[in-house]
Amino acid sequence: MQTPLELQVQTLPDSPGVYQYFDKDDKLLYVGKAKNLKKRVASYFNKVNDSGRIRVMVRKIARIKHIVVPTESEALLLENNLIKNLQPRYNVLLKDDKSYPWICIKREPFSRVFATRNVIKDGSEYFGPYTSFKTVNTLLDLIKELYPLRTCNYDLSPGNIRSGKYKVCLEYHIGNCKGPCEGHEPLSEYQRHVDAIREILKGNFKDSLKDFRTHMQQLAADMKFEEAQQIKEKIEVLENYQSRSTVFNPRINNLDVFSVISDESMAYVNFIQVSHGAIVRSHTMEIKKKLDEPDDELLQIAAVELRERFNLQAKQILANHPIDLGEKIQVTVPKLGDKKQILDLSVRNARFYRMDQLKQIKIVDPERHTKRIMAQMKKDLRLPEEPRHIECFDNSNIQGTNPVAACVVFKDGKPSKKDYRHFNIKTVEGPNDFASMEEVVFRRYRRLLQEGEPLPQLIIIDGGKGQLSSALKSLEVLGLRGKITILGIAKRLEEIFYPGDSVPLYLDKKSETLKVIQHLRNEAHRFGITHHRDKRSKSALKTSVEEIPGIGEKTMVSLLKQFKSVKRLKEATEEDIAKVIGPAKAKKITDYYKKQSN
Repeated sequence: MQTPLELQVQTLPDSPGVYQYFDKDDKLLYVGKAKNLKKRVASYFNKVNDSGRIRVMVRKIARIKHIVVPTESEALLLENNLIKNLQPRYNVLLKDDKSYPWICIKREPFSRVFATRNVIKDGSEYFGPYTSFKTVNTLLDLIKELYPLRTCNYDLSPGNIRSGKYKVCLEYHIGNCKGPCEGHEPLSEYQRHVDAIREILKGNFKDSLKDFRTHMQQLAADMKFEEAQQIKEKIEVLENYQSRSTVFNPRINNLDVFSVISDESMAYVNFIQVSHGAIVRSHTMEIKKKLDEPDDELLQIAAVELRERFNLQAKQILANHPIDLGEKIQVTVPKLGDKKQILDLSVRNARFYRMDQLKQIKIVDPERHTKRIMAQMKKDLRLPEEPRHIECFDNSNIQGTNPVAACVVFKDGKPSKKDYRHFNIKTVEGPNDFASMEEVVFRRYRRLLQEGEPLPQLIIIDGGKGQLSSALKSLEVLGLRGKITILGIAKRLEEIFYPGDSVPLYLDKKSETLKVIQHLRNEAHRFGITHHRDKRSKSALKTSVEEIPGIGEKTMVSLLKQFKSVKRLKEATEEDIAKVIGPAKAKKITDYYKKQSN
């Protein structure tokens, strides 16, 4: 007997469209789009999902609703609108709702050009939105230097101008406006300036520069050198702005670039708009994952949202993952050349934005930062649970002398120094790293088991396959094999080895998981070397002191506690030594070392 849900899935059409999942309380869980509704929805129920979050959502589905549309691109747009309006629980969260500034060319006689946050559908032209007022002000300052435009809000209709209704203001007298309110500037000339401004806002400087140069040459030919110099200065201003903004091949025009990078819980999508080789707009948005969505799916969702928000019309898209934005839009993943450079810049912007966000989270919300790191380590190292408690072992011996080992402990990704432990090797003769590792791992976890202390979720062995196999023997004896994840890290290429797997794992050199492991390994090495150095110093001091006539074991222990090494004892004054063991014995020691040095 089929359930109502199974019947719903079977009766879905093989058409493009949008599907909605509801729970038993009729609350919306998820909105998705599909090229084939029946196949896409059935895939949720017919296969075992890797993601735990998807499995949880599927168990909650009680009702399915669908909307059929003519094409997949229309499904994409409808999905985007439904997600924004309905905000389903399991859809990604696009974290970005602030109002952005635009540059408006007002639809009126003698058009004004100004910045605004309000887009009014009155026939005026709006360029943007820009992601900061700094960019807007830079462009408006450039326009002001190049073209004298009015800033007043008078109604400059031909009738008002003829009747002399308005008088020129201070802006006219200081040369920032040519006085169209009194008819000093014809509408045709004013609108020619507005046309040039429109091209500059699109990123096209070529026509304005050409017009300025022609005008400058004409003025120079007419012996109007002062006016020609003023035009030359404007050319220099425009060329300077163009050189700062044009970073790619000027032949690359009307191009949108999208890239995404992600971690376990968040994704970051960067968008760059390129016109005539210049970046005219750049923006990065943050996406909160809900169902372990793949990067290409997140990029597609964000690209649709950004194109709608910024009113993007480009038919050519560059992206770091193949995505489908409809039949009329060409999406390319470039592999080399100028376009690859633009895409790399976009990826770099997304990466820097992520780093900035993570630094802020680390300061403002350390618990969220820790959760993210732990989730990322679990994913990267394929662990059954988050490694909240990690222990790392390292052996230290120099030419076989004073063999020791160190165990360092990290909790929540940070050193827990009170839990660090030193081990003096007891059962191994000579330099045998494998046997030494077997001994210390056995001693460490036998003790934890005897004392009922919590065991780590992850053990890291500083060494390759040999040390890892030795440590594994001890876990086997203690009955802990399979209960604790253990891996080895080889120093040379940062290879990570798992028991029974001959092929090592290579993590991204910039990944946070590898950084935590390297920190553990370096800390274990430092802690072990420090202990080894102290032990060698004490051994040398003991040997040296035992050779001095009249100095017994009790005196030697006192000197060890105070001076730690032979070097410090030799450098100490007789008065310093006398404070520890008395003047008579102090004199014997200083006399002995003087005689030795002579």
